[in-house]
Amino acid sequence: MKQDVATFVSKCMMRQQVKIEHQRASGLLQPLEIPMWKWDAISMDFVTGLPTTQKRHDAIWVVVDQLTKSAQFLPIRKNYSISKLAEIFRQEIIRLHGTPTSIVSDKDPSWHASTKAAPFKLLYGRKCRVPICWDEVGKCLIEGSELIMITNEKVAVAKEKLKEARSRQKSYADKHQHDLEFQIGDRLFLKVSPFRGVKRFGIKGKLSPRFIGPFEI
Repeated sequence: MKQDVATFVSKCMMRQQVKIEHQRASGLLQPLEIPMWKWDAISMDFVTGLPTTQKRHDAIWVVVDQLTKSAQFLPIRKNYSISKLAEIFRQEIIRLHGTPTSIVSDKDPSWHASTKAAPFKLLYGRKCRVPICWDEVGKCLIEGSELIMITNEKVAVAKEKLKEARSRQKSYADKHQHDLEFQIGDRLFLKVSPFRGVKRFGIKGKLSPRFIGPFEI
């Protein structure tokens, strides 16, 4: 009888749409493509829950170049509208670096492990000079064409190092993952966004469907 109950429950349509996943997500790691140039591809994240400053900023918008790993930290307010954030992005990022071709959004030390170089040096082609060292800086001997050549060489090295780092990351991640293969005619459920407190399909709470379908391939 226990087996009959388990079989009946496993085939229940409502249960399959509402049940919580306890297993590891399937699929192999898909690394991001290596950017062609500096600030072509960026990633973004928001640091929230910070004490409010005198200018009423309570969050930091972190924007990172995926090639050089250089970053900009923009003070913002957590309640800024999308239009306000777009204006800040235009003023602080596009004005300095141009429009990126791709953006990865997710809601260290100067030497980065992936590129084996300092972000500042990859971005500007030279070491960062802090105020304490200004008296040691002599006449600049690097010509414009030489600086371009050096920068291109460093970008090429950064691309190769990123490629190696992402290959290692994929090999590590895929050790404990398995890929899924489907055939034409298989019927699958589609997972919908599991945001807490959101009303889905007229139902709010634990009984709101996490999956819709099934759909035939």
